[in-house]
Amino acid sequence: MKKKELKPDLKINNLSLDDKKELLKKEFLKFKKVLVAYSGGVDSTLLIRTASDVLGKKNVIAATATSLTYTKSELKTAKELTKNIGIKHVIFKSEEFNDPNFINNSEKRCYYCKKELFKKMNEMKKKFKCDVIMDGSNYDDISDFRPGSAAEKEAHIATPLKNANFTKNDIRAYSRELDLKTHDFPSLACLSSRIPYNEKITAEKIERIAKAEEFLKSFGFKNLRIRTSEITARIEVDKENMGLVLIKKDQIVEKLKSLGYAYITLDLEGFRSGSMNEVLKKSKKTS
Repeated sequence: MKKKELKPDLKINNLSLDDKKELLKKEFLKFKKVLVAYSGGVDSTLLIRTASDVLGKKNVIAATATSLTYTKSELKTAKELTKNIGIKHVIFKSEEFNDPNFINNSEKRCYYCKKELFKKMNEMKKKFKCDVIMDGSNYDDISDFRPGSAAEKEAHIATPLKNANFTKNDIRAYSRELDLKTHDFPSLACLSSRIPYNEKITAEKIERIAKAEEFLKSFGFKNLRIRTSEITARIEVDKENMGLVLIKKDQIVEKLKSLGYAYITLDLEGFRSGSMNEVLKKSKKTS
């Protein structure tokens, strides 16, 4: 299958990618030492790499929060990437599962999770004497449903990529220029985003989702989500890969049923980030 060409968005606010690179550099130069919320994904990897290029490796610390919603394979990748870039990597435990507001899974779920994350990171910021906490929010997030942005503002988190007008396409294009292997990584999202709003989040559900997705990834699916509702698993893959799901359907059904799902379905619209938010958009239109 031919790889999709990665092109920067040249017309955002009439800025070229080179213009945005200069703006990004200026964002870093506001500070001497930074603490970066690091997931190992496309956005935050570009953030730690460019921050270390501008400020120096010793002045950038990557902090990765582990919890049930963050997979072991993602943590392994984060460790490898920070080691390759050559910066300090701190791993800490996030305890959002202790917050009933997170467990209850309202549309503000991400806010409560981020609030816990930034609370822990603020303690680290003081410990390591950093000037600021940064995260990998980008320009595309402005038009998306992001309740975590409120927690970001409350905690005074710096958002260099967003401020420098970097879209996802820009981030991938610049990452490729820098020879970062993350340039074509699929977008990451915490495993709790697979569960419909207002359905309680449990450790058992999260573990089941993680095992189901790990199994499907073994077939080579790049963009993949297992959206669930109690005992139903709804598979999202890129449309061109739907045929492979059908070819492997017997193995997939057997595995997912062994994990406790009673019904296994294929979403005919295919993979799309944030598909669980579609119900929110519909309810707003009808209200």
